[in-house]
Amino acid sequence: MNKSFPLQTLLNLAQSKNEEATRRLGLLNRQQHDAQAQLDVLCQYRREYQERMQSASRDGMNPALLKNFQEFIYKLDVAIAQQSKAVEQCKLSAQMGRSEFTSTQRKLKSFDTLQQRHVETQIKAQAKQEQKTTDEHTGRMNAYKMLNMENK
Repeated sequence: MNKSFPLQTLLNLAQSKNEEATRRLGLLNRQQHDAQAQLDVLCQYRREYQERMQSASRDGMNPALLKNFQEFIYKLDVAIAQQSKAVEQCKLSAQMGRSEFTSTQRKLKSFDTLQQRHVETQIKAQAKQEQKTTDEHTGRMNAYKMLNMENK
């Protein structure tokens, strides 16, 4: 009597998409974290190099060394700007991943709710059928007893 859930294929697909969205979100979060960590390292390295240049310039340094410091700091600034853009892109990607994850969660929950309702309907129908069978059996038993009483 139990009918299978007619939307089982869609439920399975929703579960699969949700699992993929979960994996993707984890990857995007990890990429965002790594990009931010790399930016932090570049910024820290620039601060340290700036401090070295200031310290060396206080003690006196030749113009060629000063130019090397300045060129290297400029290159660090360019790298920091590029990494900042990468961090922003990773943040946007992670936000899109969170939206996708939320969407797949919502769909999965909807199909799960429909499946629960289907199961409850099946249980009620089975209980009704069992009650009907019991009532019929009880009715036959009572009729049989009545027949036996009349025959005596």
